[in-house]
Parts: sequence; C-alpha cells; structure tokens
Amino acid sequence: MAVTENTKAYLKKMFPDCELDFFKNDLEFAEFFSNFAFDEVVGQDDLDDKTRFIAILATLHGCQGIDMYRHMLKPALNFGVTPVEIKEISYQAAAYLGIGRVFPFLKANNEIFEEAGILLPLEGQSNTSNENRLEAGIQAQVDIFGEGMKDFYQSGPKESVHINRFLAGNCFGDYYTRGGLDYKQREMITFCFLAAQGGCEPQLISHAKANIQIGNDKIFLIKIISQNIPYIGYPRSLNALRCVNEAANSLNKE
Repeated sequence: MAVTENTKAYLKKMFPDCELDFFKNDLEFAEFFSNFAFDEVVGQDDLDDKTRFIAILATLHGCQGIDMYRHMLKPALNFGVTPVEIKEISYQAAAYLGIGRVFPFLKANNEIFEEAGILLPLEGQSNTSNENRLEAGIQAQVDIFGEGMKDFYQSGPKESVHINRFLAGNCFGDYYTRGGLDYKQREMITFCFLAAQGGCEPQLISHAKANIQIGNDKIFLIKIISQNIPYIGYPRSLNALRCVNEAANSLNKE
C-alpha cells in the first residue's frame, strides 16, 4: 500500500516546514493509518480544518492521548486554531476530566507555545467574579439546555444539592462564560471529552441534546464522531453515535 497523493498533500498542510517521517519505524502501519486518517476520513465530510482540529485536540484530552496531542498541536496552530482557543479547550477539559488528567496538557501547551515564540501568559478570558459566577453559570445552563435548568442548582437531596450548585457555579460559571470559545464550540468540545473518555453515556446523551438544541445538529455531530474514529477507535465512536441517535429521537418526540 502506498501513501496517497491526498494524504501527502494533507500531511504537508499539517507540517509545512517538516520532513514527513510519521511513524518512520512502522512504515506499513503509517501508510494505511495515514491514508485512513488524512485522506479517507478528512475527505468524508465538509468540516473546515479549524473545527476539525479543535475536535481532535478535545478528543485527545478525553482519551489521554498526550503524546499524539503534542504531535498535533502545531498542525492545529497551522490550521488557524488560536493559542487562546487551545488554552480554553484545556481549561474546560478540567471540568469534565479532572485536573489529574488535564495537567499534562496544560504543561504541553506552555512548552510548545514557548517553542513557537508565543508570549505567555495569554490575555485573560474570564468574564465572571466570585460574586456573580453562580448567577452567570445558571444563565449559561438555561441558554444551552433550556428553562428547565433555571432552578437545577438547588434541586435534589439535601446531602448532594451542593454538587448541582458546583456544576452551575464552577462548570458553567467559571468555564462556559469565558471568552475564546462560544457556546457552540464549548458544547462540541464537551461532546468530544465525553465520547473519548467513555463510560459517560448519560452525560453524553444530555450534551448531544444540548448540542442539537444550540445548532450543532445531528449531522454535524456525526461528522465529529467520524473525524475522531482514528483517535479513539470504533467502540467509543459507535457508543457516541448511539447516544446522538438517542438524543435526536428524544428531541423529535418532544
């Protein structure tokens, strides 16, 4: 099997200043993997490359693919993903993956940005304070999920109601209200985090519904799943597809 001309052209766009020695000691694998990931998959749909790489970076957070993430960060910059957007992907990942799994990505970002001559720290993107983060987070939940989320922060048993308050004030108030990414992008990367880590199907269905409700429709989500197959494999991709179908069917019945 030879590397296709389309594959060569796409890899050259990803790494314009580098010799292409991708998996140089695993040449047979490199040929069929590269032809799949960088010809067949990217040719399957009309995703723009910037959206594609935002999804890839989020997915690599979710599956803990730190080595591949380091490999893909410079191509993401080449395709127009900004340093601020990259930082925001990593910051939001902490809410869905935990700092224990995100810390290596924060470190990788800083190291690669410094190598690229990007001045750190970047401009701050926070739009909330300690005083208004809960209120702002509740509003973000309402904007994304609907009016049913207005009082969710104070619902549930007494012993666990604080977790719903954390979700509103921290996950949505601290992260979703930030600049750098809009709601549609933030819901898309959340979908990628959840699909890639697996075992979060109830939350994945919920966020698939949220994506659809704010304009990332079923077809778009299937494009994202398809794009991520090379990075997370078929079982988690098929689980994500089932969740999207379930979410879409649920919305159609409402």
